Amino acid sequence: MKPFTSRVIAIIKNIPAGYVMTYGQIAKLAGSPRGARQVVRILHSMSKLYELPWHRVVNAKGEIAIKDDESRFMQRAYLSDEGVFADENDLIDLDKYLYRPVGENDDR
Repeated sequence: MKPFTSRVIAIIKNIPAGYVMTYGQIAKLAGSPRGARQVVRILHSMSKLYELPWHRVVNAKGEIAIKDDESRFMQRAYLSDEGVFADENDLIDLDKYLYRPVGENDDR
C-alpha cells in the first residue's frame, strides 16, 4: 500500500462520530493537497475492507455528494444517527460539524 493511501485510511478512521471532514481536507492532511479525487477512490475501493466511516466524508461545500440514491440516503441516515444534520439540499453546516485535527488550518 502506498504511503498516501495509508495516511488517508488512518485519517478517515480517526474522524470522530458527530463530525465530518472534506475530501480535500483529508487529501491535504495526507500530504497531497490536490488529491481529493484520490480520496474518493480510496473510500470507494477500501471502505468495506478497512471498515472506514465513509459517511463522515463530504465535499468542500459540506454536501453529501454521492449520486446513488440508496447510498445518499444511507449517508444522511448514518450522519443523522450521530447528530449531524443536513438541510433539505443535503448540505451540512461545516462551521458546526467540520472536524479539525489539532494543528490543522481552516482550509477546506
